[in-house]
Amino acid sequence: MGGIADQAERAGRQAENSDWLDHAVRIGMVAYGIVNLMIAWIAAELALGNSSGKASSQGALHKLAQQPFGGVLVWLVAVGMVLLVIWRLLEAALGHRDEEGGKRMRKRAVSAGKAAIYGAVGVSAFKVATGSGSSGKGGQSTTSKIMDWPGGTWIIGLVGVAIVAYGLNNIRRAWTEKFREHLSAEGQGGDAGKAYIWFGKVGYMAKGAAFIVIGGLFVYAATSHKPKKAGGLDDALHKVLQQPYGPVLLMVIAAGIACYGLFCFARARHLSR
Repeated sequence: MGGIADQAERAGRQAENSDWLDHAVRIGMVAYGIVNLMIAWIAAELALGNSSGKASSQGALHKLAQQPFGGVLVWLVAVGMVLLVIWRLLEAALGHRDEEGGKRMRKRAVSAGKAAIYGAVGVSAFKVATGSGSSGKGGQSTTSKIMDWPGGTWIIGLVGVAIVAYGLNNIRRAWTEKFREHLSAEGQGGDAGKAYIWFGKVGYMAKGAAFIVIGGLFVYAATSHKPKKAGGLDDALHKVLQQPYGPVLLMVIAAGIACYGLFCFARARHLSR
C-alpha cells in the first residue's frame, strides 16, 4: 500500500510541476478575468440605473452569452474554470510542501475552498452554455432549508463570519501587496509592472469589500432569523446602492472588480505559482 501511495504522490507532484498545468492555469486565469470584467460591467450599469442583469458570476455569463461570439466565450470560460479546479485540487492534495504542518494544512484548505469557488463558476458556465441556466435568483431557498436544521441558524451565522474573514483577508493582501507572489519578477518590473500592482491593490480591495457585505448579509439573516436577507454578490451590490452616495460607492466597487479582472490577465501572462 505504501508503494502505491508513494507512486500516486510522485505522479501528482509531476503533474503539479508540469508545463501543461502552467498553460492550464493561464487559460483559467484569462477566463476568470473575463467573468470579473463582465460582473464589473453589470455593476456599473446598476450604479447608472441601467441594470440589465444580475451582478453575479451567473449574471455575468448570461451577459457574455449575449455578445458576439458569446456562446463560444462562455464555453471557453467553462473549460477554463475546470482547469483552475484541477490546479487547486492538486494544491489541496499535494501542494504547499515547503510550509510547516499547521500552515501547510491551512493553505491546502484554502486551495480546496478556491476549487469550490471556481467549480461553482464553472457549473454556472456549463449551464449557460447548454441553455439550462437561469438568470433568476435561487440561493435563498437553500439558506431557508439550512436554517430549518437543528443549529441551522448558527451554521448560517458561521458561514457569514467566514465570508467576512475572507473579505478581510483580501483587503489585507491588498494592503500588504501579498498578491505580488502571484506575479513573476518580470511581471513586476517597469511601468507595466507598476500598473499590474495597482490593478491588484484596487482589485483585491474591492473584492474584499464585496465579500464583507455578503458575509454581513448572512450574519444578519442568522441573527434576525430572516433567511431571505442572505444573498450573494448581486444582493450585496444592491445593498451598497441603497446607502448614502450609493451609486458613487457602487461605481468605485465596479471599477475595483474590473481592476481585479485585469489583474487576472496580468497573472495569466506573468504566472508565478
